[in-house]
Amino acid sequence: MSKNILITGGAGFIGCHVVKLFVNRYPAYKIVNLDCLTYAGNLENLKDIEHAENYFFEKVNILNAEELMRVFEQYQITDVIHLAAESHVDRSISDPLAFVQTNVIGTVNLLNVCKQIWQSLEQHLFYHISTDEVYGSLGESGYFLETTPYDPQSPYSASKASSDHFVRAYTNTYGMNTVISNCSNNYGPNQFPEKLIPLCIHNIRNNKPLPIYGKGENIRDWLFVEDHAKAIDLIFHRGKSGETYNIGGFNEWKNIDIVRLICDKMDEKLGRAAGTSKQLITFVKDRAGHDMRYAIDAHKIKQELGWEPSLQFEEGISKTIDWYMEHEAWLNNVTSGSYQKYYEEHYGK
Repeated sequence: MSKNILITGGAGFIGCHVVKLFVNRYPAYKIVNLDCLTYAGNLENLKDIEHAENYFFEKVNILNAEELMRVFEQYQITDVIHLAAESHVDRSISDPLAFVQTNVIGTVNLLNVCKQIWQSLEQHLFYHISTDEVYGSLGESGYFLETTPYDPQSPYSASKASSDHFVRAYTNTYGMNTVISNCSNNYGPNQFPEKLIPLCIHNIRNNKPLPIYGKGENIRDWLFVEDHAKAIDLIFHRGKSGETYNIGGFNEWKNIDIVRLICDKMDEKLGRAAGTSKQLITFVKDRAGHDMRYAIDAHKIKQELGWEPSLQFEEGISKTIDWYMEHEAWLNNVTSGSYQKYYEEHYGK
C-alpha cells in the first residue's frame, strides 16, 4: 500500500537517518521531510537522496499551523513520524520556554492538523518519537520499562513527557491511531558536535580539552543511530496502536569510560602515542539536575517485533570515528556555521 509520510525534523541527526532509510527502502512511498532548519537541522545530511523521485522537502516550523495544513493538503499526508524537537538538555536549562513551544505546542499543532485533515483517524498513524529521559533517573540497578512512571528531571525531559501525554490523550479522547517510542542515547554519523561523542572526536583531533561533567560517573545506555532508524521502521509498520516501545542498546557505559575508549581509538587512528588524548580530559562543574543513570529494558520490542541492536558498542564507536575522520568537510561546515547556507544554495529559496 502506498503511503505519503510526513517526517518532521528530518534534517536532524536521527531524522536524517530515518528519512534516508524510508526513501531508499520504500520507493512507492512519498516521503516529505518537514524541518524549520534550526541550528540542529542540516540538509547536507540528506544530499545523497535529495534528488530522489519520492523525496520532498518543506522548510516549515511545526508552530505554524497554517503551513502545516498546506503541507498536509498538498502532499495528501497519510501518516506522520514526528521527530522534530529541541533536544539538548543544557539549552533547555538556559531557555526552557523554547522547549515548551516546540516540543509541546508544536506537537499539539501537529495532532490538531491530523485530527482536522484525516477523516478516519483509525486508518492513519501518528508516530511520536520520544526519549528515555521522561522516566527520570535510575539508581545503580533497575531498568526503564514501558510502564515506568514518568518523572522528568530537566526542562527538556518535562517537555517531552508533556508531548507524550498529549499524544496518548488524542488516542483516548479522539480515537487517533498513535504509537510512541522512547529511545536511549543515540550516537553515530551526522550528530551535531555539541553532543558528547562527536565533541570528543572533534576536540581530540584538534588537541582541545575534553570537558567532562562532574567525575564522569553518569551512566547512559547507548544506541547506534542506524539501529534506531531500523527500529522506527519496524514500529511504524508493525507496532500496535496505542502502544509504547522502549528502544535501547542493551549497552550501559559511564561517560568517563566512553571518553577513555574514544581517546584510545583516536590515538591509534591518528598514530599518536598511547595515552596522549587522555591528557586532554578536563573535569568541569556538573550540570544542574544531571540524572545519574538511564537504562532501558528493550525486551518488548525484541519479543514483539524481533528488533535488537546489530552493532556492539566498540564496533559502533569505531564506525562513528571513521565517519567523522572521513567527513572533515562536513564537520568544518557545522562548526563554522556554513552548513546553514545549504538550503539557499541548493534549494534557491
